[in-house]
Amino acid sequence: MFGRRKNSGSAENTADEAREAEQVADELDDTGSGSRRTNLPPAPRPDGPWDISEVSRPGEGRVDLGGIFVPGVEGMELRVEVAGDAIVAATVVLRDSAVQLQAFAAPRKEGIWGEVREEIASGITQQGGIIDEVEGPLGWELRAQVPVQLPDGKNGVQLVRFVGVDGPRWFLRGVISGQGAVQPEAAGLLETVFRDTVVVRGDGPMAPRDPIVLKLPEDAQMVPEGVQQEDQESSKFSGGMGQLQRGPEITEVR
Repeated sequence: MFGRRKNSGSAENTADEAREAEQVADELDDTGSGSRRTNLPPAPRPDGPWDISEVSRPGEGRVDLGGIFVPGVEGMELRVEVAGDAIVAATVVLRDSAVQLQAFAAPRKEGIWGEVREEIASGITQQGGIIDEVEGPLGWELRAQVPVQLPDGKNGVQLVRFVGVDGPRWFLRGVISGQGAVQPEAAGLLETVFRDTVVVRGDGPMAPRDPIVLKLPEDAQMVPEGVQQEDQESSKFSGGMGQLQRGPEITEVR
């Protein structure tokens, strides 16, 4: 990757070369490419979501999905969603509200939520939707009106909240839909689920933005899903709610 320069006999030149090589290597390590990102370091997370290193007993009161531990809530349904053969998202359904949870690898020193918000907003506005960026209970979020086709064939909109938090080498995105997207009192429990989620990034190499793959619990009760959503050709951060095929459901009653 780097050519070796002939010895010029100058200690100063040698030191400059070493500093330059170290800087380039650090940039590649942080971004997975030669380009620099401009996002700031991840902000503190005093109320979660949590890294696995910050929780002594992540399995207490949570469902182990491998890449994330999802808090168990009385009466909830836990649905997993797949892309290809990999489980990449989990959706907690509570009555008439839901929150989709999806974790991604992130650069070592920089958060990506600010950049991801811009991508989601751009994707939705290109579809004819409306975006409002506000500071909510979980930090900066997007409140969107996403164009959808209604069962009767007419055009309508779906109200959705996109929330996100940067962690150590990971990023957790939440998509709140249903009544939780429009009524604060209905969103409280879903926001608690998001905050109390534990992310397991692992120590292996991953490119920034790669999804952290999930797994099914061994004692999962499988409920077949009769209808699969159509694939959409879009960025995994574009905000489309149908780009992942819906897989089996896990019913958790606690």
